[in-house]
Amino acid sequence: MRFLVIGDVIGRTGRRAVKEVLPSLKEKLNIDFVVLNGENLAHGNGITKSTFEEILSVGVDVVTSGNHTYDKKEVFEIIDDERILRPANLPPLAKGKGFNLYQKNGKNVAVINLMGRVFMGLPLDCPFRTFDSIHQIIKDKADYIIVDFHAEATSEKQAFGYYVDGKATLVFGTHTHVQTSDERFLPQNTAYISDVGLTGAYDSVIGVKKEQVIEKFITGMPIKYEPEEGRYIFQALFLDTQHNVLKRIQIKEGEDYEL
Repeated sequence: MRFLVIGDVIGRTGRRAVKEVLPSLKEKLNIDFVVLNGENLAHGNGITKSTFEEILSVGVDVVTSGNHTYDKKEVFEIIDDERILRPANLPPLAKGKGFNLYQKNGKNVAVINLMGRVFMGLPLDCPFRTFDSIHQIIKDKADYIIVDFHAEATSEKQAFGYYVDGKATLVFGTHTHVQTSDERFLPQNTAYISDVGLTGAYDSVIGVKKEQVIEKFITGMPIKYEPEEGRYIFQALFLDTQHNVLKRIQIKEGEDYEL
């Protein structure tokens, strides 16, 4: 199968990038299944029903999330939809699902959403052990296992990749909004990248208005961040399991891109 995973989509500019890029990219690369991290879809923080449906309308199969899952109360209108996931290692009574099985082209695709614990400041169960528990449930049912590992620390992401090597088809990191250049097949053929990157405003600080972030660093005062708008960058990772092809994608608005 051919998978496309899309990095943290930030606000209106990020949604516009997905709508303009994804349909033609799916056609050119013959993509079978698309996973998108959407915890920042709604004005940079959280997910609403309208932003969720907007993204699904252009061919996204599953929307994963992270520490901003519940930032918008409107998310509870859609949190039980099977096409949206929240981190599986949140406390057991957290609303929503942390993993699910999807049928596509005659195959069963499992998508698991996990969150790292280093620097995240949330009450989280161990993502390593949580994966083990989920793997026991799905290993005989899933043809492919895709994991969004939403975390701050690269070391935690890499350690997790090696921990599940040979069990997961693809592990892609999210949360830092900066695409890393360490995409690779691990020794037991799990495809891996530490962070798939940002889909949002190119001239920004991780998708946010740069002036606001600079002011925060200079003054140390509380600043309400807003997503930047303008020219976009679309960042993603492509995996072709049949031919063992793994490729980072980075498309800047207004610039030519060769696939």
